[in-house]
Amino acid sequence: MFTKKEAYELLKQYNKEEFHLQHARTVALVMRYFAQKLGYEDEADFWEIAGLLHDIDFEMYPEEHCRKAEELLAKSGADEKLIHAVCCHGYGICSDMEPTHIMEKILFATDELTGLIGAAALMRPSKSVQDMELKSLKKKFKDKRFAAGCSRDIIKQGAQMLDWPLDELLNQTLEAMKAVEAEIPNKEF
Repeated sequence: MFTKKEAYELLKQYNKEEFHLQHARTVALVMRYFAQKLGYEDEADFWEIAGLLHDIDFEMYPEEHCRKAEELLAKSGADEKLIHAVCCHGYGICSDMEPTHIMEKILFATDELTGLIGAAALMRPSKSVQDMELKSLKKKFKDKRFAAGCSRDIIKQGAQMLDWPLDELLNQTLEAMKAVEAEIPNKEF
């Protein structure tokens, strides 16, 4: 198992753009939040590391996303549990590995959603999620032209995997981002 610092250094070997590093930090902190909220405190580091490394291959190998991650992680000594968690977040799109554990389902569901919420925050005068309400997020979610790169179908599929109503997933992820927002810009692992 990697330490968080080792995982972050590994991520930075393959990701140089601040946008990708910030997305990784966001997903990592959201995953830690969910681990703690859902009673998986003893696995919070693992959830966070999986979130941190989920797009390890995306910047350098976008055409091989999720497939190249398996190779990069194995070469770095990652165990099968971490490799599966990372690779299954692209289930049905770029991976045949299906999310089975609740952590994997949350990673699948929140990856795209954190991007959508982050984009919605940038449109607000405050540039923050702190004053964002679910109603506002739902409006952005319904507007397919807004943050068009964030797949609403994947978000909906994630909610179904978790057996959560879509509004619950939206609200829970928004609350997670509110809780971790201050840590994201300068989080050092």
